[in-house]
Amino acid sequence: MNNLLKSYFGSFGGLRKEIWLLALITLINRAGTMVIPFLSLYLTKNRGFTLEEVGWILTFFGLGSVTGSWLGGKMTDKIGHYRTMAISLIVSSILFVLLQFPESFWPICLGIYLVMTVADIFRPAVFVAISAYSKPENRTRSVTLIRLAINLGFSAGPAVGGLIIATAGYSGLFWVDGITCLAAGILLLKLLHPKRSIPEPEDIVVNAKSAMSDRLYLIFIFTMVIFGFIFIQYFSTMPLYYAEHHKLDEFEIGLLLGLNGLTIFLFEMPLIKFMENRRHTAIYYVILGTVLTGISFLVINLSNWVGILVIGMLLVTIGEMIGFPFSNSFALNRSDGKKRGSYMALYSIAFSISHIFGHNSGMQLIDNFGFDFTWYFMMALALFACILLFILQKFLNRETD
Repeated sequence: MNNLLKSYFGSFGGLRKEIWLLALITLINRAGTMVIPFLSLYLTKNRGFTLEEVGWILTFFGLGSVTGSWLGGKMTDKIGHYRTMAISLIVSSILFVLLQFPESFWPICLGIYLVMTVADIFRPAVFVAISAYSKPENRTRSVTLIRLAINLGFSAGPAVGGLIIATAGYSGLFWVDGITCLAAGILLLKLLHPKRSIPEPEDIVVNAKSAMSDRLYLIFIFTMVIFGFIFIQYFSTMPLYYAEHHKLDEFEIGLLLGLNGLTIFLFEMPLIKFMENRRHTAIYYVILGTVLTGISFLVINLSNWVGILVIGMLLVTIGEMIGFPFSNSFALNRSDGKKRGSYMALYSIAFSISHIFGHNSGMQLIDNFGFDFTWYFMMALALFACILLFILQKFLNRETD
């Protein structure tokens, strides 16, 4: 047991203090984002919208995410990651509180669009911050530590969110979201000074190529759009499946979603440390993560036993633990010597595009064809993404020959 614990804590070694501070800020921010996983339930149960209307509302969620990711990349290149993150956290704290007040369709669409625009300005900035504060050899583990902070917050957030709904109603979630975003912004200003980062050489910032001119990177981004499209079903349409097909309540759904974050917190860093020592490429691991994510949709169609939901959640969690850190690491390494802001903005936009089409398409598929067909469709998309990634790896091999 002692050797196991020593190995576990050893997997966190060698990371800079600034990465730990960034992880703390991210943890506090993410722990408060309780509205997001309950958004589809809030819109149907509390506001009385149909599945079709919810799908369109969540499309504005994705549009705001795209706008925010693009704007965050521009802001990061112009004013730096520190100021960009601070602006995002403080302004979004106000917008999260205000989001509870719109009641009709179009004001809610506008409100969600504005919230996500401001909140996702944070995403490319934090990726650039990881690169600025970490050593090149520790980038994947630095990304993993930030993800651990996100998922630790996410493991507590839904469970606590379910309790808040049961006691204070949905409005309590918006207030908690606002307060935690503000707290994270204050900590950022107090603890994480930009002078501690390693600035990019001026010739890189001014003269380097942007991501849009890198064709292989664009293929990679397209596969990330597909991967994101599949993955986000677990946090938009899947809670509806839990509630309607398996009759779980909000607290039980929160616990099941929380299993995702808790598993990642316990096992992701040792897993990544182990995989970093293997000789496989980052793209190979992204393929593996995509396969496991696809299989998670297959297994939940095999039985009506409620325990199959736990198995599905564990499979998608392992897929996430492998796929996301190595895809992020690939993007960071690909941006070396180039305009990093544009690369990381495009990486963020890939998942924003997934939000635009994923939520709405998932809702429409369920509404027209049912849950079973939708889950089989997600499995097929995962296989298609794997084929594209295999092709990408062949091109990358030729590039290095």
